[in-house]
Amino acid sequence: MTLSKIKQLAGLGIHAPKAVFCQLDRTALIAHAIQNGEATQADNGALNILTGKFTGRSPKDRYLVKDEITENRVFWNEINQAIAKDVFNELYDLVSDYLSSKELFVRDCQAVSYEELAKHILVVSEKATQDLFVSNMFIESPGIENTTVDWTVLVASDLQIPNYQELDLNASNCVAIDFSRRVVLVIGTAYTGEIKKSIFSILNFVLPVENAVLSMHCSANVGKDGDTALFFGLSGTGKTTLSADVNRYLVGDDEHGWSNQGVFNFEGGCYAKCLGLDPQHEPEICGAIKSGSLLENIKFYEGTAIPNFQDASITENMRVSYPLAYISSYREVKLVDAPDNIFFLSADAFGVLPPISKLTIEQAMYYFINGYTAKVAGTEMGVSKPTATFSACFGQAFMPLHPMEYAELLRDKLKKNPNTKVWLVNTGWIGGPYGIGRRIKLAYTRSLIQAALSGELEEYPMETHPIFRLNYPTFCQEVPQQILSAKELWGNDEAYDGQAKALKLLFENNFKKYQDTYFTTV
Repeated sequence: MTLSKIKQLAGLGIHAPKAVFCQLDRTALIAHAIQNGEATQADNGALNILTGKFTGRSPKDRYLVKDEITENRVFWNEINQAIAKDVFNELYDLVSDYLSSKELFVRDCQAVSYEELAKHILVVSEKATQDLFVSNMFIESPGIENTTVDWTVLVASDLQIPNYQELDLNASNCVAIDFSRRVVLVIGTAYTGEIKKSIFSILNFVLPVENAVLSMHCSANVGKDGDTALFFGLSGTGKTTLSADVNRYLVGDDEHGWSNQGVFNFEGGCYAKCLGLDPQHEPEICGAIKSGSLLENIKFYEGTAIPNFQDASITENMRVSYPLAYISSYREVKLVDAPDNIFFLSADAFGVLPPISKLTIEQAMYYFINGYTAKVAGTEMGVSKPTATFSACFGQAFMPLHPMEYAELLRDKLKKNPNTKVWLVNTGWIGGPYGIGRRIKLAYTRSLIQAALSGELEEYPMETHPIFRLNYPTFCQEVPQQILSAKELWGNDEAYDGQAKALKLLFENNFKKYQDTYFTTV
């Protein structure tokens, strides 16, 4: 550890920790993790950790400091919860004192691949596996140690806040973000996704406000001819699977920005869901799970070190993180052109949306604001029938601004790029709702997306949906024609119309709450 790093930690209030390991490579981190009993190693070389109580994010325990920067800009609600400056400062002192007695792993890294907007991130954590996650997920930037730190993340995953009730917090764990001090505190949760998503939340505030950049919860890839495609979608809609295409170059898996110069990735890695992972359908992801990858909450087949991606007994949110370079189709590029095609992926468990529809700019704003998918029976306690899920901008939990601000940025980008086409894709059920119909084959969805990417889909005849007013193709190569008509597949017009009208009403009611709150505040 360098003298400058000792001074840097002291400046953070972290004094005389047991040991400090800076910028360790993956081999060293794996050795530390196994020696410290943090992880077990799979037969393919990947490490597997158990994150304990939290196997996913805890959105009800995320707070933003309300001050002169945020007070009039943040869309305060049950997700963007306010915390007072003095409460944050007390939590900061608690964390810095706690880390001062620990063995620490420290990493300088970068968020945002586009150098003009890049952010230098310093992460201090108490576990080698957390540092491995940071190494996988953020961008390595040589010489960054001597540059100014834009944001600091302090991870105290084993710390519990003893007086959380006195501080008016919901629990003894939290993620707290202070835009004035430019510090993130991750307390009491070992779920590594909190580290990644805290930085994403920051970028979703800073880049739109300061740089007029549309920050996006989406994956991106480019074709051999340089055409860019974006894939938006909530968990389980196929975002990672569909963007990891062996015939196209992967730009990034989950977080991107769209500026006047083009599209750029925020991250250096992928954080993919593993439930049901199949090498036949997802060869790129399966091939990336090797030494240096970090599995989370995976069970092994009994008596072996072979990961069992079918066993969800710990959680359905089993994950793996790995560097983008582990994907064979990854293309290392700082900036790509504005998108030629944008795909909104919605797993419609009601079975009424067409497999693919082309959107106008107004429709694109509408479906972007709604961010629709559906939960199905068995995925969560108490879910016994399909339930509509709306997450504004396909990432409401990470969006500090009002959703209409992001939607207006999207509208402006589409108007400046009139050749960009936007598609709504149903990766969910057809021929009836969940339990009656069937999920559309991945091969059909891939064919529809490929036809959209090549421009063929626009050449085929289109019809307008009588209820949703969506324009959808009635023909596509490699896709049976009857698959394309959502209504005909049901074989019961009355039942279909009733279900479609019910879903349309849910869309309208959800959109109205954002429309109303926005125009009462601007």
